[in-house]
Amino acid sequence: MSEGNRFSADMPVADAMALHPRAAEVFAAFHLGGCAHCHINAYETIEQVCSAYGVDSNVLLEVLEGLFENEAPTSA
Repeated sequence: MSEGNRFSADMPVADAMALHPRAAEVFAAFHLGGCAHCHINAYETIEQVCSAYGVDSNVLLEVLEGLFENEAPTSA
């Protein structure tokens, strides 16, 4: 991942969820904590959760970063 990214593999899931209001939707789309039978521990890192569920953490991080790239700029 490049410098300046907001999300990182060693970031706790709770921190990632707090960083963007739609982060939970991304985790759910990857079947990570989005339903009753796939609960994830908010204190585990993104890498730990991805490893446990067989998800490529680089792909998840790329999609999470995309949350910020796809936002319309706010006007002052």
